[in-house]
Amino acid sequence: MAEPLAVPPTGQRRQSLRWLYRYLAREKTALIGLAALSLTVTGIVLLQPMLVKVLIDDGLLAGDRSLLVGVAAVMLVAALLSTLLSGINRIYHTAVSGRILFALRQDLFAHMHRLSPRFYQAERAGDLISRLDRDIAEIQRFAVDTLFSSLSAVIGLVGTLALLVYLNAQLASVLLLLIPLQLAFLIKVRPLIERGNRDSRERSADLSAFLTEALPIVKFSQASGAEPLQQSRLQRLNDLFLTSLIKLQKIEFLGQAVPSLLVSVTRAGVFLIGGFAVINGTMELGALVAFTTYLGMAFGPVQSLLGLFLSWQRMVVSLDRVAYLREQPAEPSGERELPAGAVGELRLTDIRFGHGATGLLCGASALLPAGQKIALQGLSGSGKSTLVDLLLGHHQPATGTITIDAVDLAELDLASWRRRVALVSQQPVILRDTLANNLLFSAPHASRAELHSAAERAGLATLLARLPNGLDSMVGERGDTLSGGEKQRISIARALLRQPLLVILDEPTSALDRAAERELIALIDTLFANTTRLIISHADSPLANADKQLELRDGRLVDIDDGHG
Repeated sequence: MAEPLAVPPTGQRRQSLRWLYRYLAREKTALIGLAALSLTVTGIVLLQPMLVKVLIDDGLLAGDRSLLVGVAAVMLVAALLSTLLSGINRIYHTAVSGRILFALRQDLFAHMHRLSPRFYQAERAGDLISRLDRDIAEIQRFAVDTLFSSLSAVIGLVGTLALLVYLNAQLASVLLLLIPLQLAFLIKVRPLIERGNRDSRERSADLSAFLTEALPIVKFSQASGAEPLQQSRLQRLNDLFLTSLIKLQKIEFLGQAVPSLLVSVTRAGVFLIGGFAVINGTMELGALVAFTTYLGMAFGPVQSLLGLFLSWQRMVVSLDRVAYLREQPAEPSGERELPAGAVGELRLTDIRFGHGATGLLCGASALLPAGQKIALQGLSGSGKSTLVDLLLGHHQPATGTITIDAVDLAELDLASWRRRVALVSQQPVILRDTLANNLLFSAPHASRAELHSAAERAGLATLLARLPNGLDSMVGERGDTLSGGEKQRISIARALLRQPLLVILDEPTSALDRAAERELIALIDTLFANTTRLIISHADSPLANADKQLELRDGRLVDIDDGHG
């Protein structure tokens, strides 16, 4: 279970707010348009009670029929115009709000793709999803929805106060006492509200993280008889989340109930004093009706502005959680591109690397000649997967160099290098999408003809004939509707589409029977005959006919052909 986040330094929060402002600034013109619409709609709404006053005092009580008809017509036009503008405002607001929300999420999602795998090994997937989804939405909701609601509230409150003073300055002074009392109370409960929101958000993330972990392993849970254990874990997380929610609701209720009670007391006092004024003849009935209407309209904006205070506490918690992701350093990357005509010769020189105090590679050196098939063996835990991560730039060696065609990998732009590498892994990633989109995942700009060609060359013709819509057929999540061989052939088709300099085959046949294994290895050797291939396997058969055989032994790469590291 995650510990609640500490409150960040003021400077860090200001930096987060500047990040948010950049996205609001992009929509500056649209936001100004929204403000103008809000101002117009609020002005029309503020006009209504004054029309009621004129209608009662100068029309009804004075017996002026023509004025009565004229005011009623103006009220009808104002109502129609208000309805029309409110509809336009709502649609326009949704469009602007959506653009800002998706831009914020897109930015964070892109940054998360630049982070090292080490970061994801230490974080819970469910918590990351919560930050990317709920927290970003909370930030957007405050930055656009709440702030625009508050802008309308400010405009409405200023206009209402001006009209209240115009109608009866003495009664209007009551609001000048009410607002400071409400603000003083909310300042007192602010720390409690922020802590409650922070704790509730973390408990929600705990629940999301558990479900993200539990749902993909339902089959394993059933086979292990672990259903009661999983149910009890979920129950415990539900109880903790519910406890935090109830605690937060108590605090927020207190933050809303006391100001509301003050509003009710104030309203009762105004009705009492104003009523006596009408009876004594010092105030017109229409003026009292208009005043009490404006008073009700003033309480709404006051409550909205006080609600802004509560929304701010929720927003800053989300802002801090998103800032945690944004502050994670991106993978180090150079800027050089591979030279034209690169052939894919790799050289590892005195590579040293370890996780923590554990040293996996201790001076590993080897040459992987261009266009050759290099076999790599080693005991479990010897560092084979770590070596693959180093070749892909996911980790950087503590000492030593990796060069591609004599260019240091540390100097290369990682994205451009990875586009020239194809990985055929033990468990290929299969998306719950069409077969075409699964192939496009590794080559987004491939044409339809290229997809068909790669699929057929990879031996997927039988699968294409079986699927009802060919390339446009959906495949199950994680490839549940496909055989192990079909998954691997999809992975090989992706590799073909990349036209790689280096193909890394990490235990590609571990889930296949002997016949399927031989067939797949023969296919790989044929399709990538002139491409540098690094094939990793515990079994000997996939490594047959290798041009060079290496073994990871005691942190070094040993050339089995000559026995030297």
